[in-house]
Amino acid sequence: MGTHRRPKPPSRARIATLGMAAGAVSLLPTQSQAAPNPTVDEVRKEVERLYEEAEAPTEQYNAIREQQKKLQREADRAQDRLARKQQEINELREKIGPLAAAQYRSGGIDPSVQLFLSGDPDDYLDKAQMLDRTSNRQAEALRAMQSKQREIAQERQAAQKRLQALEETRTKAAKTKNEVQDKLAKARKLLNSLTAAQRAKMEADQEREDAASGVSDSAATYNGPASGRAKAALDFAYAQLGKPYEWGATGPNSYDCSGLTGASWRAAGVSLPRTVKQQYDAGRKVARSDLQPGDIIYWYNDNQHNGMYVGNGKAIHAPRTGKNIEIVPLDSMPFFAASRP
Repeated sequence: MGTHRRPKPPSRARIATLGMAAGAVSLLPTQSQAAPNPTVDEVRKEVERLYEEAEAPTEQYNAIREQQKKLQREADRAQDRLARKQQEINELREKIGPLAAAQYRSGGIDPSVQLFLSGDPDDYLDKAQMLDRTSNRQAEALRAMQSKQREIAQERQAAQKRLQALEETRTKAAKTKNEVQDKLAKARKLLNSLTAAQRAKMEADQEREDAASGVSDSAATYNGPASGRAKAALDFAYAQLGKPYEWGATGPNSYDCSGLTGASWRAAGVSLPRTVKQQYDAGRKVARSDLQPGDIIYWYNDNQHNGMYVGNGKAIHAPRTGKNIEIVPLDSMPFFAASRP
């Protein structure tokens, strides 16, 4: 997996937050003798690597969560259908019940025989006609119940399959979530190993490198040539400048990369899928030479990281844990493709 630009430390706000917890960890494996403390540069590189490695499972987690939501909706609908079918069967049982009870009270003798033995020809003819209608209704009710019972058995099977698939996605999501959190915890421990002076140096290095490379997370408003929905999407994205990246987040206080692009275009009235890969597949591809402000940029590949083109060779994106939403040069990462919602 590639890294976003050359290795850089987390931003001032995130370092201050992450550096408050106690604890220390050595960058090097434990030996019989105490290993030397890692340098600031070693910590920077390792933290950057861990944060970058957390990004791919973050997108995997987002995709799993979307699948989980879909399966939950399907399972809920299956349960509703099952409940309706059960109610229909209960109603049919109420219709069939009195007929069966009457036959039981008569001793179980065939009704036609009972009528024949009644000794009253007129009564026999009248009741025989009524019995025929009653028997037909009972037979129809029984056939209907059998059909409903077959349907409910199928519904139960379908509902069980959906619930099983839902449980599998929950397990997968929990595993992926743990993978992300483990990498972030390691990064926090490394940051906690720094002294206050070392953290101050890291902040200063970050600021110098950002200034040199044209990166900025300072508040700004979009004043480019975009119009219509593209302008509305960029206006929203610019309003998020300086807010922290948070894996799995879609706003309003923090975002991951696809969370920001999705929220920005949603503010413009366009619904995008949740993940980088889904947004790539859904968008109309445009060549780099045809880029327009508002187009979605994909760096590295079609499923790892994205942002929005703002014009003049720059893009806005939610970079990674430890950094804030920022404007960067388009070539700060390897350009892969672009799409237009």
